[in-house]
Amino acid sequence: METVLGIDLGTSSVKALLVGADGQLFGEARAAVASVHAHPGWSEQSPETWWRALAGAVGRLASEHAGALGACRAVGVSGQMHGSVLLDAAGRVLRPAILWNDSRSAPECEAVMRELGLARLLELAGNRAFPGFTAPKIRWLRRHEPAVLGRTAHLLLPKDFLVWRLTGGLATDVSDASGTLLLDIGRRCWSAELCSVFGADPAWLPPVRESSDVVGAVRAGLDLEGLPAGIPVVAGAGDQAAAAVGVGVVRPGETSVCLGSSGVVFVQTDAYRPDPAGVLHAFCHAAPAAWHLMGVMLSAGSALEWFATTFPPPTSRRGADPQSPVQHVTRLAADAEPGARGVLFLPYLAGERCPHPDPTARATFHGMTLGTDYADLARAVVEGIVVGLAECADRVRAAGADLRRVRVTGGATRSPLLMGLLASALGCPVETAAIDEGSAYGAALLAGLAAGWAPAVDSMAARWQRPGEPFHPRDRESAALEQVKARRLALYRGIRG
Repeated sequence: METVLGIDLGTSSVKALLVGADGQLFGEARAAVASVHAHPGWSEQSPETWWRALAGAVGRLASEHAGALGACRAVGVSGQMHGSVLLDAAGRVLRPAILWNDSRSAPECEAVMRELGLARLLELAGNRAFPGFTAPKIRWLRRHEPAVLGRTAHLLLPKDFLVWRLTGGLATDVSDASGTLLLDIGRRCWSAELCSVFGADPAWLPPVRESSDVVGAVRAGLDLEGLPAGIPVVAGAGDQAAAAVGVGVVRPGETSVCLGSSGVVFVQTDAYRPDPAGVLHAFCHAAPAAWHLMGVMLSAGSALEWFATTFPPPTSRRGADPQSPVQHVTRLAADAEPGARGVLFLPYLAGERCPHPDPTARATFHGMTLGTDYADLARAVVEGIVVGLAECADRVRAAGADLRRVRVTGGATRSPLLMGLLASALGCPVETAAIDEGSAYGAALLAGLAAGWAPAVDSMAARWQRPGEPFHPRDRESAALEQVKARRLALYRGIRG
């Protein structure tokens, strides 16, 4: 019995999975990590807490699945993107990592957009300058903490810090590096021009590898109980690319939709095709010689959670509800008419990226009357989420990508209502993933190549994939959601002028 270890460094926890050669799970463990918000819009974490959390998760696997951990043959790591880890020449962490959800560098982004121009930025980096990305943080540090940059010898991304601690090797992968705004994404290498604009020293940057490349071996003497020394560690991938690989999105046109706190439409392309408007993200994929386009709506599942907790659902219709408020809300929404009797919900609780790159956008209900009831509002929220994902998919299609098979992951896959409405909104069949373990599963799949289980990413994915539950469009719902989409766009434009 051989296994591989897949690690995902998330914003709230480190997750570790043990997976067998056939894709079956042998064990799972998590350990929490905490963020610090010293000022409004700031979000930081100590990289040392990531290592301690990994040690805790591996320790739990050692106590509960010692045999499977002892049979581990390779390690893959995925993680939150865009964070900045600064090390000095001796490998000491110089300051807390600034995370993906930190917005302090908005002025730096505006300055770069003026200096470089959107067209050139998209040509090289495939993305607008967003405050969450890595490079604007470096420009902010140039202005506010120049002494830190004066001592900097290495700039790593969060998962790459764990790989460095595991192996002693400095490296990143193309998918994670795509989120820095320092990578020439078409050529899959660092860009001297982008480094100059953002004030990053190219000497800080680690070698860029493909996601399944082996970058080193687990060192002896680490405080990771039960993990064998000497086994290979692959470069890994950013969280979204790893999750897409984990559900088998490894060929052009294959698509994943992640319905978590945010919503992501991710489609693989066979060439670098940045969105001319810069509304979509264009990144290197974790599969060699592949890229992807990604539309991100910032409030998907979080909008449903906000509604259910801020406006608790009534219980008078069904009596006491033993399930969660979110489950109750979706059941009430299922009873409402398609189109929510004219009620619209704009889900911009945290601004928006796609289809509107508008950080100042705000959420609203519109179209309520004295006859509007709670089920209509619940239905409007659910429809607002799936229509937002459909708008992302429309942008992907407009950029020249072809959506074929669509596989959906995330907590919302447990709702038949959401899944059915999503199929109707996208206008194509969708299916769940039989094993939905997110980015850690994709990291384990990449590690399987280093273990010798398959010769390539696509053959490895074919070995592990199992079909989930299918959902198909329904004509009445599709027509209602098309009307919602058109009315919602008009409403947004009216509000924003």
